[in-house]
Amino acid sequence: QVQLVESGGGLVQSGGSLTLSCTGSGLIFEDYTLAWFRQAPGKGREDVSCISWTGGSSVYAKSLRGRFTISRDNAKNTVYLQMSGLRPEDTAMYYCAALFHSMEFTICPPQDDFNHWGQGTQVTVSS
Repeated sequence: QVQLVESGGGLVQSGGSLTLSCTGSGLIFEDYTLAWFRQAPGKGREDVSCISWTGGSSVYAKSLRGRFTISRDNAKNTVYLQMSGLRPEDTAMYYCAALFHSMEFTICPPQDDFNHWGQGTQVTVSS
């Protein structure tokens, strides 16, 4: 059974930094494209970033470029999201997701294609 577990969320002041982690089990991690999504209260789930199976391709939502960095360590079955310059509008539940997809890409696969999801970790940015 595939399981993804996020950690690293919390309360941070505006301008601060956090690093989220997502560790997978029950899957051959390096065969999967991984992604982070987020959902703020009362809003739809939005793309944050995705990374290819090798880590050779990564894509970010336009509004997040330069502040967020996605990376992965296949030996540890873990994907990371480093967030800096956090703003109150970054407050959301952050989810990681996995898609069996071993190709490089220039755009993230659609959200609906991801068939394995974690439970989420809450990030709250105070002003």
